[in-house]
Amino acid sequence: MFIVINTSDIIGSPSVLDDCVKFLKKQAASLDLPIQTYSVVTGKPIVIITWTGTEPNIPSVMLNSHMDVVPVYEDKWTYKPFSAHIDNKGNIYARGSQDMKCVGIQYLEAVRRLKKREVRLRRTIHISFVPDEEVGGGEGMKQYVQTQHFKDLNIGVSLDEGMASPTDDYLIFYGERAIWHFHIHCPGQPGHGSLLLDNTAGEKVHYIVNKLMTFREQEKKKLQDNPSLTVGDVTTINLTQLQGGIQSNVVPPELIVVFDCRLPVTVNHKEWENTLNQWCKEAGSGIWLEYEQKQPPVPITKLDDSNPFWKVFKESAEQMGLQLNQRIFPGGTDSRYIRDVGLPAFGFSPMNNTPVLLHDHDEYLNVRIFLRGIEIYCKLITDIANLEDKTG
Repeated sequence: MFIVINTSDIIGSPSVLDDCVKFLKKQAASLDLPIQTYSVVTGKPIVIITWTGTEPNIPSVMLNSHMDVVPVYEDKWTYKPFSAHIDNKGNIYARGSQDMKCVGIQYLEAVRRLKKREVRLRRTIHISFVPDEEVGGGEGMKQYVQTQHFKDLNIGVSLDEGMASPTDDYLIFYGERAIWHFHIHCPGQPGHGSLLLDNTAGEKVHYIVNKLMTFREQEKKKLQDNPSLTVGDVTTINLTQLQGGIQSNVVPPELIVVFDCRLPVTVNHKEWENTLNQWCKEAGSGIWLEYEQKQPPVPITKLDDSNPFWKVFKESAEQMGLQLNQRIFPGGTDSRYIRDVGLPAFGFSPMNNTPVLLHDHDEYLNVRIFLRGIEIYCKLITDIANLEDKTG
């Protein structure tokens, strides 16, 4: 069973989300489980399917996934991106096959198998499907965790998406870098393009770009020189937009440079902001920073014996022979909002020996890996949900 609903255009398209909700209602009915929808923002439903545990008053387990996917360049795909075509190698080609409709379906099918096996779990399971994750979660999980509806779920731990691993290992993420998107406005003396004016916008842009790209090279070298580091452990900076100017022979009154910056959990945010401000000051007068996105630091999920959910997750993986590779997520997921309200969250997608193709053309997942993932979740869900409550 594969989802082929095109949810890449759900922004401003409530009918597409309605199709998702209808599909999930059918799944809940087939599982004989209650389903509820809740919207913080009109037209952006959050869907919760609940399997009540034998001890419903102890903290529950959230199995979270998002309904939306990024858009596609259909002409770049070998097969139709929403056809779920399976080739002769057993590869399922579909947008969302890795990010992350695969995981949402694996949750549902794992619960289906556990119910058929008449397994009973101590803790209540809430399978959640949220909108808006691919555009930052601002009208989805970010606001939802602040509601009484979320608090009433009594979540103790959350599982959410991870990434594919091209090796035998399985990746597990316990934290995320903070996303900073900023526009640096560089005003200057305008005039004729034939002159050598002082204090021009171009000179200021040159200084700023040189500083940031030099720092970028230092971070690349740090990553190259230390094999134990991954991209989630360093600061990434990319120049993504250049704006300004009216024609080639006119020196503009302002140029704007836009950067995508991701800060690892080891970076002091205030010190980094002071560095940016200092570089802007050095570049010349009148420069100012506009933040499109400036995420605060979010605590990591502890991976030690102080976190009983990690202890049981690790033991369960060891019993299945899974080799876990612990990492900081290089991008952003809804787990950061869960962690920000003080709850442990694991980013985990059971996809090993699989190329990383999230947001890429020809995104695919092999049938064998997909089916193995369902059994992995059967074991993980059972062990985590049967963890004895010792919170008192």
